[in-house]
Amino acid sequence: MITRNLGTKISVREIKRLTESDTEGMFGYPQLVLSAKSNIAVIRFLTERIKDIEKEIMSQVKLRKEFKSLLTIPGIGDILGLTIMLEVGDINRFPKVGDYSSYCRCVKAERLSNGKSKGEGNRKNGNKYLSWAYVEAAHFAIRYCPEAQRFYQRKMAKKNGIVAIKALSNKIARASYYVMRDQVPFDEAKLFRVQ
Repeated sequence: MITRNLGTKISVREIKRLTESDTEGMFGYPQLVLSAKSNIAVIRFLTERIKDIEKEIMSQVKLRKEFKSLLTIPGIGDILGLTIMLEVGDINRFPKVGDYSSYCRCVKAERLSNGKSKGEGNRKNGNKYLSWAYVEAAHFAIRYCPEAQRFYQRKMAKKNGIVAIKALSNKIARASYYVMRDQVPFDEAKLFRVQ
């Protein structure tokens, strides 16, 4: 609404800090002020409901010991950690990291025979919730982990943003497989080969 009516951009953080009184000086028409006040009220209401839901979920479900080390991975917090834990189940059902990565929809679905393509259409195999969780983790990792940001920038220079995010999400999924299986904390040096 701000971009459309004022021609300026404002960050999500700044929008969350806005109060209803701030909108009165922003817009020239009372209808726009009323609409902005309503939007701010909706944002505040939904933010509170989301916090209530997260609080209730955290009181009902606790991370199992093999998943506690997931929280050491940049980009994975309480909610993404719970999502991964509940969707994965027993990590030992995946014999290899590639099986897990494929189940998380982090790799390209190809049917090859002798190096030749023998069809497609297998994209929807796997778990869509894990796919979502790892893409979200990749977005957060880009914000808070300089090594993840550098990896993303290198990939984006060669391809596009979507391919770069999926590549980073695959790296995070592979790292989380070993973190969950071996019950060890995340090691950034191993993932991004930091010297």
